[in-house]
Amino acid sequence: MKKTIKKLDKQVVQALTIACEQCKQDVLGFDWLTHTADYSNFPGSLVVRCVFDTDQSLHLAKETEQTVLLIKRIHGALLKSGFLLKHPKKHVIFDTEEACTREHQGDWNRRLDYAH
Repeated sequence: MKKTIKKLDKQVVQALTIACEQCKQDVLGFDWLTHTADYSNFPGSLVVRCVFDTDQSLHLAKETEQTVLLIKRIHGALLKSGFLLKHPKKHVIFDTEEACTREHQGDWNRRLDYAH
């Protein structure tokens, strides 16, 4: 990884860490997040995966629009770091620990290798 890409990724990680810590306190069942990006097409290629503990927690978060809060917090944190997402909803996807266990035997590396 080139030095400029490492620096860019570090800034993204810092912004997402802030959003993640806020959301863990405010959104029931939200556990963690991760991201992928092709930095030759950044920020357009950025995908943030928000992971909930259970399918039920994710369902409830969608029903109560807590997923909208997550998207807003992620977008806001990235914006404060100088990264503008033109369509934030397209950059954030939702997943669960239960789904990973069910579909990939808990192997997140394998799950993350699959298309969004």
